[in-house]
Amino acid sequence: MNHYETVFILNPVLSEEQIKETVKKYEDILVSNGAKMISKEDWGLKKLAYAIQHKKSGFYHLFEYTVPGEAINTVEVEFRRDERIMRYLTVRLDKHAIAWAEKRRNRNKQKA
Repeated sequence: MNHYETVFILNPVLSEEQIKETVKKYEDILVSNGAKMISKEDWGLKKLAYAIQHKKSGFYHLFEYTVPGEAINTVEVEFRRDERIMRYLTVRLDKHAIAWAEKRRNRNKQKA
């Protein structure tokens, strides 16, 4: 099982309900492919550095999970097919990135 982190940007014209539905869809895809969700973060509406599909902002979400490597392809194909997803990035974390992600999670828990 490899440790991964996926950040994806949702279209800013989506309603709150559509955003929750989309996030749940991708979480379900990962879990059905054997993923163990470690962390989910909603970063909210953020301004983009450059326009994507003529949009200047987007809703950012982050998933951190462990999953067999072959399952990544399945979720990325779905990201490419979905018009609600503007961009995504999946990164395999090494031991240093895992430690940093844990510190980030603990820091976010203290703020909340």
